[in-house]
Amino acid sequence: MQWYVGVIKNYANFKGRARRKEYWLFALFNFLIIAAILITFSSFLNITLFYVGLVLIVSYYLFTVIPTLAVTARRLHDIGISGWLQLILIVPYIGGLVITVLACFDSQKGDNTYGSNPKLEQPLTSDSVNL
Repeated sequence: MQWYVGVIKNYANFKGRARRKEYWLFALFNFLIIAAILITFSSFLNITLFYVGLVLIVSYYLFTVIPTLAVTARRLHDIGISGWLQLILIVPYIGGLVITVLACFDSQKGDNTYGSNPKLEQPLTSDSVNL
């Protein structure tokens, strides 16, 4: 959860690098939150509660769209690729697959043009994230 909160607090930072752990834990928590909303509100037969769930999902998406773009840009920077490559997401299916595969690559060793290697920096602990 600390990685998720860390990304949300660093929501508009498109500079620097993000480890695989930071990216994938953020993606996991996004998935779990959306799944929980879907499961909770789709099981109701009441159409009003269904629309409440839909509004919650859209609101959550709008809340996380910028942090998601930022952490993806930092993840691409970590492997030495410009964050602008996210524009490939416009291409249906192929774009998402390309970004997913690239997000699985290991960090570039040492420093690159986007900053120092986050694996060599101090690990994120619960003390470093103020809740």
